[in-house]
Amino acid sequence: MTVLTDSPPATARTGGVLLATILGGQFMAVLDVSIVNVAVPSIRTDLGASGAGLQLVVAGYAIAYAVLLVTGARLGGRHGHGRTFRAGLAGFTAASLLCGLAPSTGTLIACRLLQGLAAALMVPQVFSIIQRTFAGPARTRALGLYGAVLAGAAVVGQSAGGFLTGADLFGTAWRPVFLVNVPIGVTLLLLGRRHLPTDPGTDTRRLDPLGVLALAAAVFTLVLPLVLGHGSGWPPWTWASLALSAALFAAFALVQRRSPAPLISGVVLRSPGLVPAALAILAVMASYAGFLFTLGLHTQSDLGYGPAKAGLVLVPAALAFGLSSLNWRRLPASWHRPAITVALVVVTVTYAWMAWTIRDGRPLGVAYLSVSALYGLCLGAAFSPLIGVALTHVPPALAGDASGVVATVTQLAAVLGVATFGSVYLSLVPSPSAAATTDLTLAVATLVATAASLLIPRPSSPDRPGDGRRVRRAGGSTAGWRRRCSPR
Repeated sequence: MTVLTDSPPATARTGGVLLATILGGQFMAVLDVSIVNVAVPSIRTDLGASGAGLQLVVAGYAIAYAVLLVTGARLGGRHGHGRTFRAGLAGFTAASLLCGLAPSTGTLIACRLLQGLAAALMVPQVFSIIQRTFAGPARTRALGLYGAVLAGAAVVGQSAGGFLTGADLFGTAWRPVFLVNVPIGVTLLLLGRRHLPTDPGTDTRRLDPLGVLALAAAVFTLVLPLVLGHGSGWPPWTWASLALSAALFAAFALVQRRSPAPLISGVVLRSPGLVPAALAILAVMASYAGFLFTLGLHTQSDLGYGPAKAGLVLVPAALAFGLSSLNWRRLPASWHRPAITVALVVVTVTYAWMAWTIRDGRPLGVAYLSVSALYGLCLGAAFSPLIGVALTHVPPALAGDASGVVATVTQLAAVLGVATFGSVYLSLVPSPSAAATTDLTLAVATLVATAASLLIPRPSSPDRPGDGRRVRRAGGSTAGWRRRCSPR
């Protein structure tokens, strides 16, 4: 195995393959959160699924994924990030195949849960491998791509789901939205055998089963009512579950304070910029998920677009997002943190602008699509640097813990966004101003993100990996990890 350095061209090429492999796995995991949305009507027709069954097909993946992300990060530290990534990728690929072949709703739900469990094992290793393998400008580029994949995959999922379902390839209807993962996953597994690190795992901390149980219960009782509440009319159990979730999060915090090996280390939380950046990511991703969800409903339900045409509406924002995500680092380093705030302000304005263009139920036109492109451009200019701010200064030995925290925040934000802004939109339908009003509420979320971004401290150095003393106390270093991943 050869890891990336900043000089020899051959090593750089190998590092590029490594990065493509881990980001490919990350892409598939995020893609599967949204790709199923537009296939729901086809699944209902083919399998005769009930409304509750369809909700669990969509939500089961998100629930399992969100509940175990932090635990997956700790398992990577104990058993090796490379081998844990491969195990998660293999499980995800196999579960995708089973989803695509599922003969009944119950089988599909069970396979979606397996997909979520495998994704929770795979995803936290991505940042850990980036943090421990790349340095300097190479790490900055890798983090930019990492951020682009996190947000861009959601758009691609919505679009790809529409195209694959509408194409009805060989009469398979909805099944290609899952089966498409199989050849991709097999290819990534073959690449991973050669290029992923074979580190044995250096985290000697025990798993802390009480912390795992408390966090899993807290996340589960939060996510379950959010994803099922609106469809079931917000019965009393949903509110009781939310209240219980708050109590369980408090219990988890207490358990962590007393644990000799907490799942979320205080060193991670004290990393410069992580907490305010995570708050900004939470608000940004909640608004983004809400935007994708409500726009999909508006175009298909209100405007009568087919799945493929509804997916095309997202293309200008997706292309602009990718463009800015990959090029924001060209700005002078001193501009990076202020650029986050400026970009978020512009995103807020674009939400209001888009609301104005579709007021009173007006159709989407050139003005809307143009503003959505500006929206994507600025969203990418804010989101990718936020990922960098949140993760760059985490000690490498604790990269897995930080990755689990940020991935969990991102996933919870997606659920919160769909539940909150989806409920706003659905409560306003059939008013012709439902979509425009929802866009204005999305602007409130980005104002919260803007306020959080103002709390991010200016870094003292552009690529400081963390306090070396903290790294040694945590049980490792970047150099030691690289020595353990020496060429085979």
